Amino acid sequence: MAQKKSEFDKVFSAWDILVIAFGAMIGWGWVVSSGGWIETGGAVGAALGFAIGGVMIFFVGLTYAELTAAMPQCGGEHVFSHRAMGPNGSFICTWGIILGYVGVACFEACAFPTILTYLWPGFLKGYLYSVAGFDIYASWLAVAITLAFLITVINILGAKTAAVLQTILTVIIGGAGILLIVASVINGSVDNLSGQMFVGSTGGSMIKNVLAVAVVTPFYFIGFDVIPQAAEEINVPLKKIGKMLILSVVLAVIFYALVILAVGYVLDGDAITASEAGTGLVTADAMAKAFGTPVMAKVVIVGGMCGIVTSWNSFMIGGSRAMYSMAESYMIPPFFAKLHPKYKTPVNSLYLIGALTMLAPLAGRKMMVWICDAGNFGCCLAYCMVSLSFLILRKKEPDMPRPYKVPAYKFVGTMAVLMSGFMVLMYCIPGSGGNLVWQEWIMVGGWSLLGVVFYIVCKKKYKESFGMLVELISDEDAATLMPEADDAELDLVIDEAIERVLKRLAA
Repeated sequence: MAQKKSEFDKVFSAWDILVIAFGAMIGWGWVVSSGGWIETGGAVGAALGFAIGGVMIFFVGLTYAELTAAMPQCGGEHVFSHRAMGPNGSFICTWGIILGYVGVACFEACAFPTILTYLWPGFLKGYLYSVAGFDIYASWLAVAITLAFLITVINILGAKTAAVLQTILTVIIGGAGILLIVASVINGSVDNLSGQMFVGSTGGSMIKNVLAVAVVTPFYFIGFDVIPQAAEEINVPLKKIGKMLILSVVLAVIFYALVILAVGYVLDGDAITASEAGTGLVTADAMAKAFGTPVMAKVVIVGGMCGIVTSWNSFMIGGSRAMYSMAESYMIPPFFAKLHPKYKTPVNSLYLIGALTMLAPLAGRKMMVWICDAGNFGCCLAYCMVSLSFLILRKKEPDMPRPYKVPAYKFVGTMAVLMSGFMVLMYCIPGSGGNLVWQEWIMVGGWSLLGVVFYIVCKKKYKESFGMLVELISDEDAATLMPEADDAELDLVIDEAIERVLKRLAA
């Protein structure tokens, strides 16, 4: 095992990592999918479904929280799985998460110009060609490629620059969501919930429909795992890193649940059905009705556009750091481990991901939906392997320093493995509601084949160096392993709350 001092600049504050994770989880789905969630489970049922899905992710997040604080090194999943399972397990885990990050980044490159058509109906100019029924226009391509270029440049210019962008956009998203929630309380009516609190004629059918929402919710929470990828760049006490990760998940659950309830409180069942058949932007239509003006619908759409960029930005950060960590271990060409001499960002990895996001719009939006779904499969596979690594390391290295230590670890780890494993199965079982279509399996297969090529070539070329885990030499003083004095009381309250919840669940 090689050792080195970190080459990254520690620039991320606690706020930075919170908005990076939260912004990654709050994308465009809360604007376009709320009507479908309500039609599936009902307003209260869909909100409950998101709460249940949040519990599933909460367990996985707890394993990440402990491992990130214990091994605050660039690459997150790569380091965790390598230490627990060795280089082969680490290769599969990290390669899977990179597919997820690249897939989402490419999807967002196509989603942003598509949303412009809602704000500016005459935006589409210069028809070029069609792919899988999706018409591609010159104006659409120009916006997508230009924005992809700008986000790549922002990430190259430094992690702090990307964090500043993330903060601004996340505040806009939060502001739009809060406006909707407050307006719904003032101008909405409990009568609108009549007949759409839950969907189903019997208790059993209602539960089934709530679970149908819960099953898809973890896919909207993908993104908290970006924090471990940039752990080397975080200037926060190690124990707090884990807590900020958990907090980001909790805030995302609350945001989604309150938006769903707000929509149901403003629009009755017929209005939601009409909105779904019309613009499909149920949340935006709810905002317009709550304020009594169609102008406010555009506020929600702008918030959704900001959500696209925050997700895109976060996954650029995560994907480039995951590639850097694999290259540093000679699992992929070390060319991708090069840092920019001035900005200390993995510049070659960012060049590659940036180039892919600029090329992606040429394939059309339908192709990007397939890539995104295939990427979600890769993320869920990585979650399962990290959860297994959590249990393995508790047994294999019980004395490892763990600044943030999860209580009831056997229960937490087992639940995380079972739930993330269930998510993986959802993609594999035909008729599950989340299974991949054949085009998506081809993409998963193609990515896997590329991984096999890298594995064989790099193992042959770099021999003993292949799969070498580079251990970080920490120059932190002991104080950074403890909570900050001003936050000690709050930390204690959070610890006790988590412990009480876990004990009740375990019982």
